Amino acid sequence: MDPALLLLLSNLLQLQSQLDPAASLLSSPPSSPSSLLSSSSSPILFFALTSILSYASSTSSPSLPRPSRRRRRRRRSSSSSSPSPLPLPPPLSSSSLILTLPSDRSIFSMDPSARDARFRSLYGLSYPVFASLLDQLLPLLPSLSLPLPPDQTLALALSRLSRGISSRALSRLLHRPISPSLISRVTHALTRLLSTRVYRDYVKLPSHHRLVQSTSAFRDISSLPNLAATIASSPVRLRDSTDPSLRSPYRPFPSILLQVVADHRKVFLDACVRAPGSSDPASHLRDSSLYGRLCHSDAFRDPSIQVGGHIVRPFIAGDSSFPLLPFLITPFSSVSPSSDAAPSAAAQEAFDAALAKASAASVEPAVALLKGRWKILRNLNIGLDHAAQTVVACVVLHNFCQIAGEPEDDGKYLWRDPPESPQPARPVDNEGALYYAGETVRQALAEELFERQQHLSDGTPSR
Repeated sequence: MDPALLLLLSNLLQLQSQLDPAASLLSSPPSSPSSLLSSSSSPILFFALTSILSYASSTSSPSLPRPSRRRRRRRRSSSSSSPSPLPLPPPLSSSSLILTLPSDRSIFSMDPSARDARFRSLYGLSYPVFASLLDQLLPLLPSLSLPLPPDQTLALALSRLSRGISSRALSRLLHRPISPSLISRVTHALTRLLSTRVYRDYVKLPSHHRLVQSTSAFRDISSLPNLAATIASSPVRLRDSTDPSLRSPYRPFPSILLQVVADHRKVFLDACVRAPGSSDPASHLRDSSLYGRLCHSDAFRDPSIQVGGHIVRPFIAGDSSFPLLPFLITPFSSVSPSSDAAPSAAAQEAFDAALAKASAASVEPAVALLKGRWKILRNLNIGLDHAAQTVVACVVLHNFCQIAGEPEDDGKYLWRDPPESPQPARPVDNEGALYYAGETVRQALAEELFERQQHLSDGTPSR
């Protein structure tokens, strides 16, 4: 109670006692138990109450601030006795190797060449390329909502892709415990990001300037004019899959089919993973977006040249498992030409050898490098729902390495699948006109090549 109010009440009682000492403020009806108080004892009671109230008002007023001071002291003591919050760790940067595998702690004290070799063994690429890739991905990684720093996210995914091991096996190798489920989540999220949002920046058909450079480089390699790229299909083996559609009579293991187009730099211009291993490359091509772009858009249409009186647009070279089209030229070896004006056998052999030489310098080593750097593609231990995005993500990483100039180390990173005999492409009715146009282009190219070779062997200038 407020001390001023106590003092005021005490004074009023004293005044009442002086004016009418016989009056009792405690008087009550006779039926009340308080009527036991007689009127004669009322003055004494009033005096006692007045004394008590006066004493309470006098003693409480100076001591009221004390509890607040005690409370403040208690708050200060309790706050001082409670442990202070630990400072947050500094943010990790790309210069700190946060995937702490057993022997990674001294990696940054190494000589740069030894450090880069160590990085390649852990992540499939050197430290500068790792840092550059991280910088490219930093604006995109927050959208993944992963509970790990960006550099650790990238390191975990690259370690799994480059080593080809399962999430459980990788978890056992880590110095810092990370659950296999989180490693799988990180891998799936990053491969989805690479195969969608990053893909279009690093895997794309060449511009006019690049196309001119590519046709010039392939002419030096194969002596064929206007050859722009090469195409191939490669099976990616799946681990422990029982789906019968993923197998074929000539490929008994479960797999999905990867179709890639590569230029002379072993850079992929297009990638498609839309078919099970039981599909043939021709059907896979027809189902791909590349087929529609080559048939109906301006892709690979300029610069065109004339060969033997025929217009030849920039074309892709493939083996006999692909259909013969004016923009996709295949060898003579599998199917005899239907035209009576077919080149001679010597011209056909020379042309087939030129196509093989172009493929051996571009798409074949590109696929070998792809599976050599990213060992997970040798035996894909990913669920079928994430298999295609994982393969395409590795294609993006391959291009990033090639553009950055990662060394190929004289075949150290090459991986050769067991050879397969190409299955001849089956013609379809709606490609009749395209087939005959492709046959005309192939014959013109073969005759022109053979004629040039003859003039070179004879020492006479070609026309």
